[in-house]
Amino acid sequence: MILLGLAKGGFSGIGVIAVPLMALSVSPVLAASITLPILIVQDVVSVWAFRKTWDKRVLLVMLPSAAIGIGLGFALAAFVKPGAVELAVGAISMVFAVQRLWVERATAPVAEARPEGLPWRGVLAGIAAGFTSQIAHAGGPPFQIYVMPKKLARDVFIGTSAIFFAVVNWMKVPAYWALGQFTRESLSTAAVLLPLAIASTWAGVWLVRRVPGRNFYKIIYGLLIAVGGKLAWDGASSLLVG
Repeated sequence: MILLGLAKGGFSGIGVIAVPLMALSVSPVLAASITLPILIVQDVVSVWAFRKTWDKRVLLVMLPSAAIGIGLGFALAAFVKPGAVELAVGAISMVFAVQRLWVERATAPVAEARPEGLPWRGVLAGIAAGFTSQIAHAGGPPFQIYVMPKKLARDVFIGTSAIFFAVVNWMKVPAYWALGQFTRESLSTAAVLLPLAIASTWAGVWLVRRVPGRNFYKIIYGLLIAVGGKLAWDGASSLLVG
């Protein structure tokens, strides 16, 4: 829950590690069903904290396409192995983050957001984020791969991410409900964990606002490499065992 809170507070990406960690003690399905209600409550905190700083163009492009991705994930859940999705997302994330760190190795100041241009990259990223979020709870890397090169200001990046995933998480509710994943056990466990989740989200907001803007993206790239490595490892392990 602390990892989820830090992620919602602004350290994007590390929350994806929470479900695999919970799956060490409970089933992956139960871990996912416990996590979603907590995420929805944490979204309220993160959206409120960064409600004045977000990029409208990114959301207009990515949210409709994320809905398509969630629908595809729900429809193909029986045919797609989560391990394969995790391995692919993890490998792409690591390559992307290493490449961006190499390109930006000079200590140049953070640039302003670039014009949107052709939206097809955002559409594809939105579909990928919705799909991977529904299948493997790993929507963060596709979102970051599209948005991070824009070099939005720190708080604008965090606010845009907060709103995007707040909407995406609500979009996933009907699918989870249809799959019968909201059980009395999962909801009661989520309720017990909520106070810690909310406190850790505020802690994440407090910490991220003390990170200088010029260092923020380097930290996020580093986290993306770590998260990508974790996803790739989990995906490969799952495929080998299966």
